[in-house]
Amino acid sequence: MELIFVYNADSGFVSTMLDIGHKIVNPETYTCNLCKMTFDTFSENKKWKEFRENSGLEMEFLHRDEFEEKYKMTFDYPVVLKKTDVLEIALSHSKLNEFQNLDELISAVSEIN
Repeated sequence: MELIFVYNADSGFVSTMLDIGHKIVNPETYTCNLCKMTFDTFSENKKWKEFRENSGLEMEFLHRDEFEEKYKMTFDYPVVLKKTDVLEIALSHSKLNEFQNLDELISAVSEIN
């Protein structure tokens, strides 16, 4: 089993700079709670990185444009998908948006079978 994390953001330098600016200027309207929890303003959150590296879970991280190009599918983003023989939603857009902090995300990811 592999988990695929899809951010509600596009790849590329310009998108990254716009995302950083949005997080700084108006963080309450930023539309990717997955991004907010797993990344600080300029780098990956240290606690998340430690969890990711030590979890033993196979994980792939994609921006929405990368995901849609690779898998030819769309979802409400952000989303965490479980990949076995098929792709299925492990943590939906609405569930991810309910999380108030990184600990809640880590707990939920740890419980995915």
